[in-house]
Amino acid sequence: AAISAARPRADVAYCIYALARRLSRTHNWAVALKTLIVIHRALREVDPTFHEEVINYGSSRRHMLNMSHFRDDSSPTAWDYSAWVRSYALFLEERLECFRVLKYDIEMEGHRTKDLDTAEVVEHLPALQQLLFRVLGCQPLGAATHNLVIQLALSLVASESVKIYRALSDGTVNLVDKFFDMQRPDAMRALSIYRRFRQQAEVLSEFYEVCKRLDAGRGERFIKIEQPPASFLQAMEEYVREPPQTSTMRKDQIEKPKEVLAIEYKKAPVVQQCSPSPPLPEPEEEVEKVEKPIAEPPDLLGLNDPAPVASKSDEKNALALAIVPAGGFPAEQTTSTAAQVQANGTTGWELALVTAPSSNDSATATNKMVHI
Repeated sequence: AAISAARPRADVAYCIYALARRLSRTHNWAVALKTLIVIHRALREVDPTFHEEVINYGSSRRHMLNMSHFRDDSSPTAWDYSAWVRSYALFLEERLECFRVLKYDIEMEGHRTKDLDTAEVVEHLPALQQLLFRVLGCQPLGAATHNLVIQLALSLVASESVKIYRALSDGTVNLVDKFFDMQRPDAMRALSIYRRFRQQAEVLSEFYEVCKRLDAGRGERFIKIEQPPASFLQAMEEYVREPPQTSTMRKDQIEKPKEVLAIEYKKAPVVQQCSPSPPLPEPEEEVEKVEKPIAEPPDLLGLNDPAPVASKSDEKNALALAIVPAGGFPAEQTTSTAAQVQANGTTGWELALVTAPSSNDSATATNKMVHI
């Protein structure tokens, strides 16, 4: 009642000052722990104006929850208790910092991470992850595991961790939906958030197992933690490796890196295979197209090629290589040669070599020229 919103601000400030003085002067772990429990219950059950008053008090003076140097050395078990008190104070301090970033209390007002835009989601989720990190740090060790007062405070922490994780889960889903529309700086921060979320989900499962064994939470039904898929993490890493190069990219250009996904990369050849093929040509036309460019080299003796085509240079070479007798071929032989050309179609130097006179005839012609 003394710190409610209906009370004057001076009364609320005086109560905060009294609690802070109590924490700063005590060296007893029980006194410190019970004072922290009062502050924690006030943060959970009083309106948000108490959060603001505590934050203002810490900004103008040394933070009341800074208990990093607290130690109770009255007994060996007090050392373990003191260690847990310091972890509990860090959680409450982080709780106030999370309220400063989010501008609302998750325990009292629920979470709003589903409807955040890109700038807000990359700012709010790290604050929630840091708060969850402080939750995991509250796992008791040693003699603190069996202390009833510590178990009472642990029940408060464990019950709040459920809402913190749900806020992180919904915020991560929102982050994933917006990831492939982000620029490189936001995408890199989002990838770091997603990686840390996967790590914390695994550690949180172990933390809940400890709470169940200690019966912490007073019958609180802890949620089942499911590990996010690793396949999507690989897709996010591929997108960050090849992000848009400039900060003023259009949406269609930003979505291009999504093609690195195998499921989208395989769609292109499927569309090409389903496209209509051109009509097949007629068999006769196809034969003509195939036969025209194929031409086997002519045989030198004219055995396989019945009608080779002789060029003009071949005809000149044939005349140059022809061995003609001095008097020329007889008319009969010329006529027979022309007939062979018409019959066989053989021309050029091939014909000259075939129809040339034998060596005996050329020798006889030469002897006649000598006698003359």
